[in-house]
Amino acid sequence: MKLIFRGHDDRYAVEQSLLAFFPDERPVYEDAAPGEDHAVVALHSGKTYTTATTRIAYRGKSARGVSRVVIDPALDEYESARLRQKAVKLSFFKAAREITGSTPSWGALTGIRPGKLAARMLEEGKTEKETDRILRETYFVAPERRRLAIETAQAGLKAKADLAPNEISLYVGIPFCPTRCAYCSFVSASVEKSFHLMEPYLEVLHREITDAARMVEETGLKIKSFYMGGGTPTTLSAAQMDRLLEHLNRSFDLSGCVEYCIEAGRPDTIDRDKLQVLLDRGADRISVNPQSLEDHVLAAIGRKHSADDIRRTMELVASMNFPHVNMDLIAGLPEDSPEGFRRTLDQCLAYGADNITVHTLALKKGSRILLEGSKIPTAEEVGAMLDYANPTLRAHGFDPYYLYRQKYMSGSFENVGWCIPGAEGLYNIYIMEELHSILSLGAGGSTKMVDAKRNHIERVFHAKFPTEYIQRPEKLEENLSAFRAFHEAMLK
Repeated sequence: MKLIFRGHDDRYAVEQSLLAFFPDERPVYEDAAPGEDHAVVALHSGKTYTTATTRIAYRGKSARGVSRVVIDPALDEYESARLRQKAVKLSFFKAAREITGSTPSWGALTGIRPGKLAARMLEEGKTEKETDRILRETYFVAPERRRLAIETAQAGLKAKADLAPNEISLYVGIPFCPTRCAYCSFVSASVEKSFHLMEPYLEVLHREITDAARMVEETGLKIKSFYMGGGTPTTLSAAQMDRLLEHLNRSFDLSGCVEYCIEAGRPDTIDRDKLQVLLDRGADRISVNPQSLEDHVLAAIGRKHSADDIRRTMELVASMNFPHVNMDLIAGLPEDSPEGFRRTLDQCLAYGADNITVHTLALKKGSRILLEGSKIPTAEEVGAMLDYANPTLRAHGFDPYYLYRQKYMSGSFENVGWCIPGAEGLYNIYIMEELHSILSLGAGGSTKMVDAKRNHIERVFHAKFPTEYIQRPEKLEENLSAFRAFHEAMLK
């Protein structure tokens, strides 16, 4: 659809609403010829109000939506911009809803973190009932999504109350996998093609850990949680993992670390020796990510293991008594069905995981799914999967504790972390709610620097690929220097 902006350039809010209402459309920023589908989104500021107006012409229909916000000179630029974006997205939402006759589950909320809005209202002193009413009447959010937003906001506020100003989290990335999944758009290299890079990569990562630990100590920071992700960290051998974690534990002061999580990931990378290394080095939480327990779905996404392999892996994990075990599932995978997804979730609950994350498939440009023409479940089918997951997890004693959305998600739904009480993955809350800084080491990640008092966030991005990471030590130094400078200024 052709998008014509006047008086603003708030692309993100409009693009997300476009995808929610018109999933087959993609934004094109140019003037429309007579008769072409298009939307004109205008923003005008007067003395009292900023008013957004959207006019949509689509397949012979037309509609107009208007929204306005009060101009408050006392607000800083960040808050003023947030209100302008609110007006823009609400105006587009109203016009699109009139054209299509439908309302997405998340209503007019388009952001990655819908729970942040609920958290802000709760922090301002609004009750749960008042927050629910605003989500319903102002943003048109459906009942179950309002409940998710409020409950995950409460979990975030609880985690926030337990943070000290000098606490940060640590992330280490291992960008290798045994094979590349069809849905994946992350930067990771299959071991089949990049085995020769693993040792050089680890050598540089060891040096970066040494330098980062020195910087953290000199800056007076403390590690609150540690997370190793990927890729698939357990692609490393037991000996490689042991050397890496031993070096990390000796380099950083982890005496105040309340969570030590390793993505064990795929069952075709897990064995008893590796799991024993994780336990010996202090891991109290691992994540086994089957995504599906349907063999034909696993084949469709490029996994080289079976559902039975996952069963044997979970039996092994249970026998070793890890304190917390997470399992990741994806609703909307190619060749899946609501019935298949239900079987998968039921089986995961039977395995005894105390933490289950239900993702919605995001159709990202870097994934093979879009290139291979796989049969993807419809938005209605994905909705049926999630409509089964939420009440089923609640019935088994699970509560939602973190929530986020992505671009190009099937049905514009969400990703939700569920757990039994006391099994929350704190790192997930910290990073998704942007509660404090995340120091990222290794290739493919980004370091997020958070000054919660000033509501200010900065990012530095790391080399994407293992080869680039190995060959550019100056980039590692630049990122650590930026992190040091940010926190020295913040802690003054």
